[in-house]
Amino acid sequence: MSAIVEDGLRAGALGFSTSRTVIHKSIDGEVVPGTTATADELIRIGRAMGRVGHGVFEMASDMKREWNEFGWMGALSRETGLPVTFAALQSIAKELPLDEQISEMRKENAAGANIVAQIALRGNGIIMGWRGTVHPFRFRPSFMAIAELPWEEQLAKLSDPAFRAAMLAEANIYPESDIVHLLRMIGEVWTHQFEMDPDFDYEPGADASIAARAEAKGVSPDAYAYDLMMAEDGTGMVYLPILNYSDGNLDFLEPLQLADDTVNSLSDGGAHCGTICDAASPTFMLQHWVRDRKRAKNSDGSGKPGGRITLENAVKRQCHDTARLYGLDDRGVIAPGYLADLNVIDMDAIALGKPWLAFDLPAGGKRLLQKAEGYIATIKGGVVTFENGAWTGATPGGLIRGPQRAEMLEAAE
Repeated sequence: MSAIVEDGLRAGALGFSTSRTVIHKSIDGEVVPGTTATADELIRIGRAMGRVGHGVFEMASDMKREWNEFGWMGALSRETGLPVTFAALQSIAKELPLDEQISEMRKENAAGANIVAQIALRGNGIIMGWRGTVHPFRFRPSFMAIAELPWEEQLAKLSDPAFRAAMLAEANIYPESDIVHLLRMIGEVWTHQFEMDPDFDYEPGADASIAARAEAKGVSPDAYAYDLMMAEDGTGMVYLPILNYSDGNLDFLEPLQLADDTVNSLSDGGAHCGTICDAASPTFMLQHWVRDRKRAKNSDGSGKPGGRITLENAVKRQCHDTARLYGLDDRGVIAPGYLADLNVIDMDAIALGKPWLAFDLPAGGKRLLQKAEGYIATIKGGVVTFENGAWTGATPGGLIRGPQRAEMLEAAE
Protein backbone atom coordinates (compact mmCIF):
# COMPACT_ATOMS: atom_id res chain seq x y z
CA MET A 1 0.00 0.00 0.00
CA SER A 2 2.87 2.34 0.76
CA ALA A 3 4.32 1.69 -2.69
CA ILE A 4 0.96 2.46 -4.31
CA VAL A 5 0.73 5.73 -2.38
CA GLU A 6 4.27 6.63 -3.46
CA ASP A 7 3.42 5.90 -7.11
CA GLY A 8 0.28 7.99 -6.80
CA LEU A 9 2.11 10.98 -5.35
CA ARG A 10 4.79 10.81 -8.06
CA ALA A 11 1.99 10.71 -10.66
CA GLY A 12 0.46 13.91 -9.29
CA ALA A 13 -1.64 13.14 -6.20
CA LEU A 14 -1.72 15.77 -3.47
CA GLY A 15 -1.81 13.32 -0.57
CA PHE A 16 -3.45 10.30 1.03
CA SER A 17 -6.80 10.08 2.80
CA THR A 18 -8.20 7.37 5.03
CA SER A 19 -11.34 6.76 7.08
CA ARG A 20 -11.30 5.53 10.67
CA THR A 21 -14.97 5.70 11.59
CA VAL A 22 -17.47 2.87 11.98
CA ILE A 23 -20.02 4.90 10.00
CA HIS A 24 -18.11 4.27 6.76
CA LYS A 25 -18.84 0.74 5.57
CA SER A 26 -18.70 -1.33 2.42
CA ILE A 27 -21.87 -2.36 0.62
CA ASP A 28 -21.93 -5.64 2.58
CA GLY A 29 -21.80 -3.85 5.93
CA GLU A 30 -18.12 -4.32 6.80
CA VAL A 31 -16.15 -1.35 8.11
CA VAL A 32 -13.61 -0.05 5.62
CA PRO A 33 -10.08 -1.38 6.23
CA GLY A 34 -8.65 1.91 7.50
CA THR A 35 -10.96 1.80 10.52
CA THR A 36 -9.00 -1.04 12.13
CA ALA A 37 -5.53 -0.20 10.82
CA THR A 38 -2.73 -0.07 13.39
CA ALA A 39 -0.58 2.99 14.02
CA ASP A 40 2.42 1.15 12.54
CA GLU A 41 0.48 0.46 9.32
CA LEU A 42 -0.64 4.08 9.01
CA ILE A 43 2.87 5.42 9.58
CA ARG A 44 4.33 3.04 6.99
CA ILE A 45 1.79 4.22 4.43
CA GLY A 46 2.48 7.83 5.35
CA ARG A 47 6.23 7.38 4.89
CA ALA A 48 5.56 7.26 1.14
CA MET A 49 4.96 11.00 1.33
CA GLY A 50 8.32 11.47 2.99
CA ARG A 51 10.09 9.53 0.26
CA VAL A 52 8.47 11.69 -2.41
CA GLY A 53 8.91 14.91 -0.47
CA HIS A 54 5.38 16.28 -0.62
CA GLY A 55 1.82 15.41 0.29
CA VAL A 56 -0.82 15.70 2.99
CA PHE A 57 -1.94 12.75 5.12
CA GLU A 58 -5.57 13.28 6.13
CA MET A 59 -8.18 11.22 7.92
CA ALA A 60 -11.62 11.09 9.49
CA SER A 61 -11.69 9.24 12.82
CA ASP A 62 -13.96 8.31 15.70
CA MET A 63 -11.08 9.45 17.96
CA LYS A 64 -11.20 6.49 20.32
CA ARG A 65 -8.87 7.10 23.24
CA GLU A 66 -7.10 3.75 22.98
CA TRP A 67 -6.15 4.50 19.37
CA ASN A 68 -3.96 7.44 20.48
CA GLU A 69 -4.48 9.09 17.11
CA PHE A 70 -2.45 12.17 17.92
CA GLY A 71 0.53 10.09 18.97
CA TRP A 72 1.01 8.48 15.57
CA MET A 73 -0.03 11.63 13.67
CA GLY A 74 2.62 13.60 15.52
CA ALA A 75 5.26 10.92 14.95
CA LEU A 76 4.46 10.74 11.23
CA SER A 77 4.55 14.51 10.77
CA ARG A 78 7.85 14.87 12.63
CA GLU A 79 9.47 12.04 10.68
CA THR A 80 8.38 13.22 7.22
CA GLY A 81 8.27 16.97 7.86
CA LEU A 82 4.87 17.03 6.15
CA PRO A 83 1.40 18.04 7.37
CA VAL A 84 -1.14 15.62 8.81
CA THR A 85 -4.72 16.81 8.96
CA PHE A 86 -7.90 15.44 10.51
CA ALA A 87 -11.63 16.19 10.64
CA ALA A 88 -12.15 18.08 13.91
CA LEU A 89 -15.80 17.83 14.79
CA GLN A 90 -18.05 18.26 17.79
CA SER A 91 -19.81 14.89 17.68
CA ILE A 92 -21.46 12.40 20.01
CA ALA A 93 -19.85 9.66 17.90
CA LYS A 94 -16.31 10.81 18.80
CA GLU A 95 -14.96 9.54 22.09
CA LEU A 96 -12.52 12.44 22.38
CA PRO A 97 -14.37 15.78 22.76
CA LEU A 98 -13.40 18.55 20.35
CA ASP A 99 -11.61 20.65 22.96
CA GLU A 100 -9.46 17.64 23.84
CA GLN A 101 -8.77 16.99 20.16
CA ILE A 102 -7.46 20.54 19.76
CA SER A 103 -5.46 20.31 23.00
CA GLU A 104 -3.81 17.02 21.99
CA MET A 105 -3.02 18.40 18.55
CA ARG A 106 -1.31 21.44 20.05
CA LYS A 107 0.77 19.29 22.39
CA GLU A 108 2.13 17.39 19.38
CA ASN A 109 2.71 20.61 17.43
CA ALA A 110 4.62 22.09 20.36
CA ALA A 111 6.91 19.06 20.05
CA GLY A 112 7.64 19.77 16.39
CA ALA A 113 4.72 18.21 14.52
CA ASN A 114 2.58 19.92 11.89
CA ILE A 115 -0.96 18.69 12.53
CA VAL A 116 -3.82 20.79 11.18
CA ALA A 117 -7.47 20.54 12.26
CA GLN A 118 -10.10 20.74 9.54
CA ILE A 119 -13.12 22.52 11.02
CA ALA A 120 -16.68 22.84 9.77
CA LEU A 121 -18.26 26.29 9.77
CA ARG A 122 -21.76 25.21 10.76
CA GLY A 123 -23.73 22.28 12.08
CA ASN A 124 -23.16 19.52 9.57
CA GLY A 125 -26.51 17.96 9.04
CA ILE A 126 -28.99 15.99 7.04
CA ILE A 127 -31.48 17.71 4.76
CA MET A 128 -34.66 15.64 4.75
CA GLY A 129 -37.66 15.53 2.46
CA TRP A 130 -40.09 12.94 1.15
CA ARG A 131 -37.88 12.21 -1.87
CA GLY A 132 -34.56 12.43 -0.03
CA THR A 133 -32.51 9.48 1.15
CA VAL A 134 -33.98 9.74 4.66
CA HIS A 135 -36.70 11.69 6.43
CA PRO A 136 -38.52 11.50 9.78
CA PHE A 137 -41.13 9.01 8.53
CA ARG A 138 -38.76 6.70 6.66
CA PHE A 139 -39.10 3.99 9.31
CA ARG A 140 -42.89 3.98 9.70
CA PRO A 141 -44.72 0.99 8.21
CA SER A 142 -47.07 3.07 6.07
CA PHE A 143 -44.21 4.86 4.33
CA MET A 144 -42.15 1.70 3.95
CA ALA A 145 -45.15 0.21 2.11
CA ILE A 146 -45.05 2.96 -0.54
CA ALA A 147 -41.29 3.64 -0.59
CA GLU A 148 -40.75 1.90 -3.95
CA LEU A 149 -43.72 3.49 -5.74
CA PRO A 150 -43.20 6.23 -8.35
CA TRP A 151 -43.25 9.70 -6.82
CA GLU A 152 -46.61 10.63 -8.30
CA GLU A 153 -48.22 7.64 -6.57
CA GLN A 154 -46.39 8.38 -3.33
CA LEU A 155 -47.59 11.98 -3.41
CA ALA A 156 -51.18 10.86 -3.95
CA LYS A 157 -50.96 8.58 -0.91
CA LEU A 158 -49.27 11.21 1.24
CA SER A 159 -51.97 13.73 0.30
CA ASP A 160 -54.73 11.37 1.51
CA PRO A 161 -55.96 12.47 5.00
CA ALA A 162 -56.66 8.85 5.97
CA PHE A 163 -53.12 7.79 5.02
CA ARG A 164 -51.71 10.75 6.96
CA ALA A 165 -53.70 9.84 10.07
CA ALA A 166 -52.62 6.21 9.88
CA MET A 167 -48.92 7.11 9.53
CA LEU A 168 -49.00 9.60 12.38
CA ALA A 169 -50.47 6.91 14.64
CA GLU A 170 -47.60 4.48 13.92
CA ALA A 171 -44.34 3.90 15.75
CA ASN A 172 -40.99 3.77 13.98
CA ILE A 173 -39.50 0.37 13.20
CA TYR A 174 -35.73 0.81 13.02
CA PRO A 175 -33.43 -1.71 11.36
CA GLU A 176 -30.72 -3.35 13.44
CA SER A 177 -27.76 -1.03 13.15
CA ASP A 178 -24.81 0.32 15.14
CA ILE A 179 -25.98 3.81 14.15
CA VAL A 180 -29.45 3.37 15.61
CA HIS A 181 -28.86 6.51 17.71
CA LEU A 182 -28.65 8.47 14.45
CA LEU A 183 -31.76 6.79 13.07
CA ARG A 184 -33.64 7.76 16.24
CA MET A 185 -32.54 11.36 15.80
CA ILE A 186 -33.99 11.24 12.30
CA GLY A 187 -37.23 9.63 13.36
CA GLU A 188 -38.15 11.20 16.65
CA VAL A 189 -35.82 13.85 18.12
CA TRP A 190 -37.93 16.85 17.15
CA THR A 191 -36.03 19.25 19.40
CA HIS A 192 -33.05 18.95 17.02
CA GLN A 193 -34.94 19.27 13.73
CA PHE A 194 -35.71 22.57 12.02
CA GLU A 195 -37.96 23.80 9.23
CA MET A 196 -36.00 25.08 6.23
CA ASP A 197 -38.03 28.19 5.52
CA PRO A 198 -36.98 30.78 2.89
CA ASP A 199 -34.79 32.76 5.31
CA PHE A 200 -33.39 29.74 7.11
CA ASP A 201 -30.73 30.50 9.73
CA TYR A 202 -28.17 27.69 9.94
CA GLU A 203 -27.57 28.64 13.58
CA PRO A 204 -31.17 28.17 14.77
CA GLY A 205 -32.24 28.53 18.38
CA ALA A 206 -34.33 26.06 20.35
CA ASP A 207 -37.43 28.19 19.73
CA ALA A 208 -37.09 27.47 15.99
CA SER A 209 -37.16 23.68 16.38
CA ILE A 210 -40.03 21.62 15.05
CA ALA A 211 -40.89 20.70 18.64
CA ALA A 212 -41.18 24.37 19.65
CA ARG A 213 -43.10 25.44 16.55
CA ALA A 214 -45.49 22.51 16.87
CA GLU A 215 -46.17 23.39 20.51
CA ALA A 216 -46.83 27.01 19.58
CA LYS A 217 -49.30 25.85 16.93
CA GLY A 218 -50.96 23.31 19.24
CA VAL A 219 -50.16 20.23 17.17
CA SER A 220 -47.88 17.23 17.60
CA PRO A 221 -44.31 17.56 16.27
CA ASP A 222 -44.71 14.72 13.79
CA ALA A 223 -47.93 16.27 12.42
CA TYR A 224 -46.11 19.58 12.01
CA ALA A 225 -43.19 17.89 10.24
CA TYR A 226 -45.53 15.92 7.98
CA ASP A 227 -47.37 19.04 6.88
CA LEU A 228 -44.28 21.17 6.29
CA MET A 229 -42.77 18.42 4.12
CA MET A 230 -46.02 18.40 2.12
CA ALA A 231 -45.60 22.09 1.27
CA GLU A 232 -45.03 23.06 -2.36
CA ASP A 233 -46.19 19.71 -3.77
CA GLY A 234 -44.24 17.68 -1.26
CA THR A 235 -40.89 19.49 -1.55
CA GLY A 236 -40.71 20.93 1.98
CA MET A 237 -37.40 20.33 3.75
CA VAL A 238 -36.33 19.57 7.31
CA TYR A 239 -32.80 20.20 8.62
CA LEU A 240 -31.16 17.99 11.24
CA PRO A 241 -27.67 19.07 12.39
CA ILE A 242 -25.98 15.89 13.62
CA LEU A 243 -22.43 17.23 14.00
CA ASN A 244 -21.08 20.50 15.41
CA TYR A 245 -24.34 21.51 17.07
CA SER A 246 -24.57 19.73 20.40
CA ASP A 247 -24.42 23.12 22.19
CA GLY A 248 -27.25 24.53 20.09
CA ASN A 249 -24.95 27.27 18.78
CA LEU A 250 -21.65 27.79 16.96
CA ASP A 251 -19.85 29.77 19.67
CA PHE A 252 -17.12 27.14 19.98
CA LEU A 253 -16.03 27.85 16.39
CA GLU A 254 -15.22 31.51 17.05
CA PRO A 255 -11.66 31.00 18.41
CA LEU A 256 -10.94 28.18 15.96
CA GLN A 257 -11.49 30.52 13.01
CA LEU A 258 -8.80 32.81 14.37
CA ALA A 259 -6.25 30.02 14.80
CA ASP A 260 -3.31 29.24 12.51
CA ASP A 261 -3.53 25.47 13.14
CA THR A 262 -7.03 25.08 11.67
CA VAL A 263 -8.43 25.29 8.15
CA ASN A 264 -12.02 25.64 6.99
CA SER A 265 -13.27 22.37 5.55
CA LEU A 266 -15.98 19.74 5.45
CA SER A 267 -18.13 20.68 2.49
CA ASP A 268 -18.72 16.93 1.96
CA GLY A 269 -17.93 17.11 -1.76
CA GLY A 270 -20.99 15.12 -2.83
CA ALA A 271 -20.25 11.87 -1.00
CA HIS A 272 -23.76 11.82 0.51
CA CYS A 273 -25.51 13.78 -2.20
CA GLY A 274 -29.05 12.69 -1.26
CA THR A 275 -28.75 13.78 2.37
CA ILE A 276 -26.09 16.50 2.67
CA CYS A 277 -25.60 19.78 0.80
CA ASP A 278 -22.63 21.44 2.48
CA ALA A 279 -20.92 22.61 -0.71
CA ALA A 280 -22.50 25.94 0.18
CA SER A 281 -20.11 26.32 3.13
CA PRO A 282 -17.93 29.04 1.51
CA THR A 283 -21.02 31.15 0.83
CA PHE A 284 -22.29 30.45 4.35
CA MET A 285 -18.99 31.72 5.74
CA LEU A 286 -19.48 35.08 4.02
CA GLN A 287 -23.21 35.39 4.65
CA HIS A 288 -23.34 34.16 8.23
CA TRP A 289 -19.92 34.51 9.83
CA VAL A 290 -18.89 37.78 8.15
CA ARG A 291 -22.18 39.63 7.63
CA ASP A 292 -25.25 38.31 9.43
CA ARG A 293 -24.43 36.38 12.61
CA LYS A 294 -26.49 37.68 15.51
CA ARG A 295 -26.89 34.78 17.94
CA ALA A 296 -26.79 35.66 21.63
CA LYS A 297 -24.30 33.92 23.88
CA ASN A 298 -26.92 32.42 26.19
CA SER A 299 -29.86 30.21 25.31
CA ASP A 300 -32.27 32.56 27.08
CA GLY A 301 -31.26 35.39 24.77
CA SER A 302 -29.12 37.26 27.25
CA GLY A 303 -25.53 38.23 26.67
CA LYS A 304 -23.78 39.95 23.82
CA PRO A 305 -24.36 38.92 20.18
CA GLY A 306 -22.28 36.03 18.88
CA GLY A 307 -18.97 36.99 17.35
CA ARG A 308 -18.37 37.35 13.65
CA ILE A 309 -15.14 37.15 11.67
CA THR A 310 -13.67 39.80 9.42
CA LEU A 311 -13.96 39.63 5.66
CA GLU A 312 -10.16 39.68 5.41
CA ASN A 313 -9.88 36.62 7.67
CA ALA A 314 -12.60 34.79 5.74
CA VAL A 315 -10.82 35.36 2.43
CA LYS A 316 -7.45 34.34 3.89
CA ARG A 317 -8.85 31.13 5.35
CA GLN A 318 -10.77 30.14 2.27
CA CYS A 319 -8.05 30.99 -0.24
CA HIS A 320 -4.53 31.32 1.16
CA ASP A 321 -4.68 28.83 4.05
CA THR A 322 -6.26 25.99 2.11
CA ALA A 323 -3.94 26.44 -0.86
CA ARG A 324 -0.85 26.39 1.35
CA LEU A 325 -1.90 23.25 3.21
CA TYR A 326 -2.22 21.28 -0.02
CA GLY A 327 0.88 22.69 -1.69
CA LEU A 328 -0.98 24.79 -4.25
CA ASP A 329 1.43 27.68 -3.93
CA ASP A 330 0.49 29.29 -7.23
CA ARG A 331 -2.87 30.58 -5.97
CA GLY A 332 -4.63 31.88 -2.88
CA VAL A 333 -3.30 35.45 -2.98
CA ILE A 334 -3.54 38.34 -5.45
CA ALA A 335 0.03 39.06 -6.53
CA PRO A 336 2.14 39.15 -9.72
CA GLY A 337 2.93 35.65 -10.97
CA TYR A 338 0.02 33.95 -9.23
CA LEU A 339 -3.02 32.53 -11.00
CA ALA A 340 -5.76 35.10 -11.57
CA ASP A 341 -8.40 32.93 -9.89
CA LEU A 342 -10.93 35.36 -8.46
CA ASN A 343 -14.50 35.75 -7.32
CA VAL A 344 -16.09 39.20 -7.57
CA ILE A 345 -18.72 39.25 -4.82
CA ASP A 346 -21.51 41.63 -3.84
CA MET A 347 -21.47 41.24 -0.06
CA ASP A 348 -24.86 42.93 0.29
CA ALA A 349 -26.43 40.38 -2.05
CA ILE A 350 -24.65 37.20 -0.93
CA ALA A 351 -27.28 34.63 0.03
CA LEU A 352 -28.10 30.93 0.00
CA GLY A 353 -31.33 29.69 -1.53
CA LYS A 354 -33.43 26.77 -0.37
CA PRO A 355 -31.94 23.35 -1.28
CA TRP A 356 -33.79 21.21 -3.79
CA LEU A 357 -33.45 17.70 -5.19
CA ALA A 358 -32.39 17.12 -8.78
CA PHE A 359 -32.70 13.70 -10.40
CA ASP A 360 -30.01 14.05 -13.03
CA LEU A 361 -27.48 11.39 -12.03
CA PRO A 362 -27.19 8.07 -13.90
CA ALA A 363 -30.27 5.84 -13.59
CA GLY A 364 -32.23 8.78 -12.22
CA GLY A 365 -30.06 9.17 -9.14
CA LYS A 366 -30.75 12.17 -6.93
CA ARG A 367 -28.58 14.93 -5.55
CA LEU A 368 -29.21 18.00 -3.44
CA LEU A 369 -28.45 21.36 -5.03
CA GLN A 370 -28.43 24.87 -3.58
CA LYS A 371 -28.24 28.18 -5.39
CA ALA A 372 -25.94 30.95 -4.17
CA GLU A 373 -26.65 34.58 -5.00
CA GLY A 374 -24.26 37.52 -4.99
CA TYR A 375 -21.45 36.20 -7.19
CA ILE A 376 -20.96 38.84 -9.87
CA ALA A 377 -18.15 37.03 -11.65
CA THR A 378 -15.95 33.97 -11.29
CA ILE A 379 -12.58 34.25 -13.01
CA LYS A 380 -10.22 31.34 -13.71
CA GLY A 381 -6.72 32.22 -14.89
CA GLY A 382 -7.96 35.64 -15.96
CA VAL A 383 -10.90 34.20 -17.93
CA VAL A 384 -14.48 34.91 -16.81
CA THR A 385 -16.24 31.57 -16.42
CA PHE A 386 -19.44 32.69 -14.64
CA GLU A 387 -21.31 35.99 -14.71
CA ASN A 388 -24.08 36.57 -12.18
CA GLY A 389 -24.31 32.83 -11.60
CA ALA A 390 -24.55 31.91 -15.28
CA TRP A 391 -21.83 29.92 -17.04
CA THR A 392 -20.18 31.83 -19.88
CA GLY A 393 -19.15 28.67 -21.75
CA ALA A 394 -15.44 29.19 -21.02
CA THR A 395 -13.47 26.21 -19.66
CA PRO A 396 -9.91 27.42 -19.00
CA GLY A 397 -9.19 25.04 -16.12
CA GLY A 398 -6.93 22.01 -16.30
CA LEU A 399 -5.87 18.95 -14.35
CA ILE A 400 -3.58 19.66 -11.40
CA ARG A 401 -0.73 17.22 -10.87
CA GLY A 402 1.10 17.57 -7.58
CA PRO A 403 2.28 20.70 -5.77
CA GLN A 404 2.25 23.95 -7.70
CA ARG A 405 4.59 26.94 -7.57
CA ALA A 406 4.00 30.47 -8.72
CA GLU A 407 6.19 31.59 -11.63
CA MET A 408 6.97 35.03 -10.26
CA LEU A 409 7.33 37.89 -12.70
CA GLU A 410 10.70 39.64 -12.89
CA ALA A 411 9.07 42.86 -11.71
CA ALA A 412 7.85 41.08 -8.58
CA GLU A 413 11.32 39.75 -7.81
